[in-house]
Amino acid sequence: MTHITHWINGALSTQKSDRHGDIYNPATGQVTGSVDFASAATVDVAVQAATKAFTEWRHSSLTKRVQVLFAFRELVHVNKEKIAALITAEHGKVLSDAAGEVTRGLEVVEFACGIPHLLKGGFSEAVSTGVDVYSIRQPLGPVAIISPFNFPAMVPMWFFPVAIACGNSVVLKPSEKDPSAAMFMAQLWKEAGLPDGVFNVVHGDKEAVDALLTHPGIKSVSFVGSTPIARYVYETGTKAGKRIQALGGAKNHMVVLPDADLNLAADAAINAGFGSAGERCMAISALVAVEPIADELVAKIKERMATLKTGDGTKGADMGPLVTLVHRDKVASYVEAGEKEGATLVVDGRNVKVDGDGFFLGPTLFDNVKPSMSIYKDEIFGPVLSVLRVKSYDEALKLVNDHPYGNGTAIFTNDGGAARRYQNEVEVGMVGINVPIPVPMSYYSFGGWKNSLFGDTHAHGTEGVHFFTRGKVVTSRWLDPSHGGINLGFPQNT
Repeated sequence: MTHITHWINGALSTQKSDRHGDIYNPATGQVTGSVDFASAATVDVAVQAATKAFTEWRHSSLTKRVQVLFAFRELVHVNKEKIAALITAEHGKVLSDAAGEVTRGLEVVEFACGIPHLLKGGFSEAVSTGVDVYSIRQPLGPVAIISPFNFPAMVPMWFFPVAIACGNSVVLKPSEKDPSAAMFMAQLWKEAGLPDGVFNVVHGDKEAVDALLTHPGIKSVSFVGSTPIARYVYETGTKAGKRIQALGGAKNHMVVLPDADLNLAADAAINAGFGSAGERCMAISALVAVEPIADELVAKIKERMATLKTGDGTKGADMGPLVTLVHRDKVASYVEAGEKEGATLVVDGRNVKVDGDGFFLGPTLFDNVKPSMSIYKDEIFGPVLSVLRVKSYDEALKLVNDHPYGNGTAIFTNDGGAARRYQNEVEVGMVGINVPIPVPMSYYSFGGWKNSLFGDTHAHGTEGVHFFTRGKVVTSRWLDPSHGGINLGFPQNT
């Protein structure tokens, strides 16, 4: 049994906790450890440590910051398999998915290593006689990150490398369901030479979240999670005067036009719909088939689903369990609801046969889904793929644009004109063309539209740099030293 506590000021916390949470191995259903839940007082200790560390870290040279970042990057790379194993043990995703998650997080660390270039300001010489104007960007202070269970390494790494590179200090609250990856990375930061207090980790539930959202020492909050909680974080944090980026839920559509390569589209639907057991905000959960190809496409998807192995993520499975029994049962309830609402249940994941008592639900496929059904309207966050049949491109586009979520989408076609029109007309933040999971590279920014984002700023890339800094413009005038500081021809005090 593992016991996990907080990481504050470069060491395991000595703060006592009256509340704890269980940590499960989702593949076995067994409790494997416990995690302390932070009180508001513990959060305050972490924020004080971050505040003290910030006063020195903000003045560290860009060269020093980059050296620490490069060292951290190397340590994460060397320990990638260990981090992946921690993720699989607590989240349940297969080891290859977990290793891929760490790799994508590392890309943001590598992006942040270029912070000297990214923090360059502008300069305008002689805007008036003897007057120059230039802009600089400076760190905010202690910042908070509240990350979800589905990517316990990658999502925090969307934010903290950029925040730290910009000169901020960080208080991370990872999901209490899988906290070990965050703790391991905290130790790697220390080993990389990051000063104590610049990176802190507190665990907990709503009490810890509310303490971060309202603490006067926290200057910004970055959040990823469901839309109701993202809205709460945004409203509560902005009311407290904080800068907020709150990434919410999704219902990602994959539009397949009649001219598409259906084998490619079927493979993409399998990977994007059932990877990580559908527990990712970029999962494809709604496939829009433009007739007359629906029958053939559904048959190809069903054929491929029969080859998928559901099981323990450490034992060669293609798809692992869901994160908790409660979540597994919630996803299963949507399968039941889809049947009652009249959708055609092509493959029923409730019938999957897996050894052990883990939180398993197999890949599930619905056909003839209608926009009024709950399995289409709601974010299920599980391995449930719904096929909707439409008659035209225009009908498909309207379906996507009418949905309240606008996170990611994909179109499969061999028609460049149709793809170009779709990328222009679709009201979604991230678009894939023959790419089912259009997660941007680290030097672009991740984020959706509509109810998938609260706030104006997406994650990482240049938007991330701007989020973790604030601009300052300096107007300066210097007297000519060759004349002993005597003013030449213009009033000295104007």
